[in-house]
Amino acid sequence: MPALSLTSCAGADSAVSDDNPYFAKIADDLANRSWSVINAALPPDMSLGLLSSIQQHNEAEFTEAGTGRSRDHQINPFVRRDRIRWINGENLTEQAWLEWASSLQHYLNRRLFLGLFSFESHYAHYGSGDFYKKHVDAFRPNGIERGARREVSLVTYLNPAWQPEDGGELLIYDASGQEVVERVLPRQGTVVVFLSTEVPHEVLPAKRDRYSIAGWFRLNGSQEDRPDPPS
Repeated sequence: MPALSLTSCAGADSAVSDDNPYFAKIADDLANRSWSVINAALPPDMSLGLLSSIQQHNEAEFTEAGTGRSRDHQINPFVRRDRIRWINGENLTEQAWLEWASSLQHYLNRRLFLGLFSFESHYAHYGSGDFYKKHVDAFRPNGIERGARREVSLVTYLNPAWQPEDGGELLIYDASGQEVVERVLPRQGTVVVFLSTEVPHEVLPAKRDRYSIAGWFRLNGSQEDRPDPPS
């Protein structure tokens, strides 16, 4: 059963002015199977610029990636071993990336009524042997946790001429987390989008430096006495 419903009223597509040819495919895939993989979806000049940007940063600017949010955050090298640097739009290439993600956010809100409120993303560097064990990006709300959560995950890869023997594949699992339904090579320009609470996934060990961007569209969990993200 589809996880989402597409707009069905007449003329719905004409109400969406964004002309990116890949956004409609992403929306259809999310509605029908909760995930989407599109090769060469990111413009080549943007992919090259982002690769240059991540490689120009000093390794000391990257931090060990962890799991969990806020007080639950922890570093666990048995779960993941990549290093990250958050993207804040400090150069024109990063600004172009954030604008691209914003356009996708607005499109998905119009087509799927998701109510996506904010976006965050970081560079990810996997060195040789690095991995990220099977996980989901967010847990379903249980009525206790704060309301803001990652709703839609966005990944794009920055690696030119990546070959199967280089490893580092993204494995997408079915909802049960038992069966691999897609294997994604982290080739430059490939974009992966999926529902954060619905799609288990895993990054296999890379055999050479592997560069990507991971991002999340979030719902607004702010309350009158409790802003999110907290100050």
